[in-house]
Amino acid sequence: MSNRIAVVPGSFDPPTLGHLDVIRRAAGLYDQLHVLVVHNPGKEAMLPIAQRLSLLEQSIAESDIDGDVVVAAWSMGLLVDYATDVGAGVLVKGIRSQVDVAYETPMAIVNRHLAHVETVFLLPDPAHALVSSSLVRQVASLGGDVSPFVPPAVARFLDTGNRSA
Repeated sequence: MSNRIAVVPGSFDPPTLGHLDVIRRAAGLYDQLHVLVVHNPGKEAMLPIAQRLSLLEQSIAESDIDGDVVVAAWSMGLLVDYATDVGAGVLVKGIRSQVDVAYETPMAIVNRHLAHVETVFLLPDPAHALVSSSLVRQVASLGGDVSPFVPPAVARFLDTGNRSA
């Protein structure tokens, strides 16, 4: 491949500052980065996919992320099918803990076997290491201030009570 293309998949429900940190650093490593909102059948979503796409696009536009970043959604088929379709040879995953490593490693091995797509793990900035979307959802559902954990666009959206929970 002449262009180095990577995919950062996630539920992004909602996008957090940790997500933006991974996206920022991955965008600096690859010629093109696809930030892919994927449907996780094992989770009940707080936000519809269209809203997550919009919040990601706003958050990336308002940030200091440079590079060719594409925001898209994928809900049917294997993640590696999307990667193959866009010419990506790498999936980038943020890893916060040993639990994430244990969960992601078997998927990385299977993805490499299925489509010769490698997985690169990025460790978080320590400031974001303990923040997850599920924690943000819980705090937001109880009326707490999530602004320290999410991009301004997400904080504005959640603060206006636009959640579809």
